[in-house]
Amino acid sequence: MIYPKIPLAQSIIEICNAKGVHDIVISPGSRNAPLTIGFTHNPNFRCYSIADERCAAFFALGIAQQTHKPVAVVCTSGSALLNYYPAFAEAFYSQIPLIVISADRPHDKIDIGDGQTIRQEDVFKNHSLYNANLLEEASEANDVFINEAINVAIAHKGPVHINAPFEEPLYETTTKLSVDANVTHLFNAHRMVRVEDIIAFSTLWNHSQKILVVVGECPPNSIEQDWIDQLAQFPSVVVLTETTSNLHHPSFINNIDTLITPFGTKEFTSLQPRILITFGGMIVSKRIKAFLRKYKPRHHWHIDELRAYDTFSILTKHFQVAPNQFFSQFMPHLEVVESNYKATFENIRQERKNKHDAYLKQVPFSDFKAYNTILSELPQNTHLQISNSAAVRYAQLFDFDKSIEVYCNRGTSGIDGSTSTAIGAAVGSKKPTVLITGDISFLYDSNALWNNYIPSNFKIILMNNGGGGIFRILPGHEESETFHKYFETSHCLTAEHLAKMYRFEYLTASDDQSLANGLKQLWAVNDQPAILEVFTPTRENDKVLKQYFKELT
Repeated sequence: MIYPKIPLAQSIIEICNAKGVHDIVISPGSRNAPLTIGFTHNPNFRCYSIADERCAAFFALGIAQQTHKPVAVVCTSGSALLNYYPAFAEAFYSQIPLIVISADRPHDKIDIGDGQTIRQEDVFKNHSLYNANLLEEASEANDVFINEAINVAIAHKGPVHINAPFEEPLYETTTKLSVDANVTHLFNAHRMVRVEDIIAFSTLWNHSQKILVVVGECPPNSIEQDWIDQLAQFPSVVVLTETTSNLHHPSFINNIDTLITPFGTKEFTSLQPRILITFGGMIVSKRIKAFLRKYKPRHHWHIDELRAYDTFSILTKHFQVAPNQFFSQFMPHLEVVESNYKATFENIRQERKNKHDAYLKQVPFSDFKAYNTILSELPQNTHLQISNSAAVRYAQLFDFDKSIEVYCNRGTSGIDGSTSTAIGAAVGSKKPTVLITGDISFLYDSNALWNNYIPSNFKIILMNNGGGGIFRILPGHEESETFHKYFETSHCLTAEHLAKMYRFEYLTASDDQSLANGLKQLWAVNDQPAILEVFTPTRENDKVLKQYFKELT
């Protein structure tokens, strides 16, 4: 076995190995050479080389998203580290264990004019769950810091930063370890709801005729089917799910915006819940947020082992347990309350569905029509990644097969790493993966394709409407040179030459028939990654979508 000669590097590598951090994404550089040598020469590690640090961090995040295990990203000193920040922030808000290990200059080289040197310690302090600022020499104190950083990433599901100063020479190796790294193991206590809380809050439930459950982003199969089925039996309970919730039941309503956009004051008032229960991650729908912020429930309970955001400014209880644990303790104490709350929502849903279907039959080719076709034609058991902005919002409007697993970087809702995350997720899940993305998001993260690990069955459906289409949907925009240049970011670019450069199969569609044909060809391509670029009419998309919501009334 070959080891780096620097003891501190040996300690980091040995502790990562002992604690099960085996996926390592390395951004090439010199100062991190001791770490690169150690990780790549140990067969226990799966190492990936991604040159662009921003892409590397999102790629690592995608792997961690799927494996639910910490993934380390390793970089050289200087500005390289700062490029990890977008993914670091996403990991913080999406509760994904990401470990940043940055090589640094020794302390006496900082702020003296040395090249490729910045103030790296605590650089992520606003979003880091733990910062391990190591000393240059290996020590028990350093071992404690490294252990604690990894423990926190695992236990609290988020990003941590380990900063390691290395002095030259950096490339020397040895065949013997010079350290005996101390490893501390994580102890996870099983959390339960207190008996007195079960009694108090089940009593509130049993005296409420209007209970609304809103489910945000959840991993597939994270909620036991038994609790899903039992929730569906209560006439006083309405469950609203989002595309990213991966939660399915015939009585659950998964098109929130379609349901509530036409509501007026009368409907909002009559459907205002007494109790709001939420679990899962970030919620996409702005309309449900606006509804519940204005027509506040008396009680808002959030169920999460770690955090509770007061999204609706009325949070009254944070149950610090997993949803499955919550329901296992509460369900035996819950009673069926006579109510027409669920029936009322179901009637409205059926009305909306009829109008939705009627509108689809008359609508011209557009983003709206294309998303309907694409989502309805996704093969069963597809692993679906959706980019932010318009893509994830359109996906909220349509139904698709419940076997499809859906993911989106909703922690910060940024467009910056959607493609990189999707590729990392494809590597981590080893499942056939499709990314649906907008043109601006795709172009912004085009370096994601500079990646030697893209599976041959990875596919991208690129919606090209000539700019940031979501800005046409938002209220208040006016056609002007300023709007086109500074908001919409109008362009005439395509993915054709990027596809050729990175050896992707390239397909196009621009109407209903070519889209149907393009999708068939896309599903048939499995010997190399592929892009289907769908061109839609820039100036018609927003009109079609706005008319859709009018037709629902």
